[in-house]
Amino acid sequence: MLSNELNDGLAGILRTSIVELVRRDGPDLSARQLGVFMTCYLETEAQTVRGLAAELGVSKPAITRALDRLSEFDLVRRKTDPLDRRSVLVQRTATGMALLREIRKVLSDAAADSRIALGSAATRQRSGTELTRSLQ
Repeated sequence: MLSNELNDGLAGILRTSIVELVRRDGPDLSARQLGVFMTCYLETEAQTVRGLAAELGVSKPAITRALDRLSEFDLVRRKTDPLDRRSVLVQRTATGMALLREIRKVLSDAAADSRIALGSAATRQRSGTELTRSLQ
């Protein structure tokens, strides 16, 4: 039963985080755009359109559209790879780093709130089990 509560807690963290990101003053990113953004910022190696498409399991044109949108918000920049002129490297920006910090804070706050709720639920569950045992 606690497993379902854990899953509900994770879903709650996701929901709370998405709602907070939607409410804030800034770009409203789609799930795909956010996936591309997070991959670019959390992976250590430089990202390419081809690599992002393979990593996320979507087409190169879909990645290109997502990067177009992210570029409009100055969250990424594209640069021709000096080692392979056919390849485009995706670069991070200061604006993107600020957004990543904001996302981390939103997630951290949502997780802290969820831990409090999950802790209360677990306590209620234990209390209910103890009460049931004492009544038997």
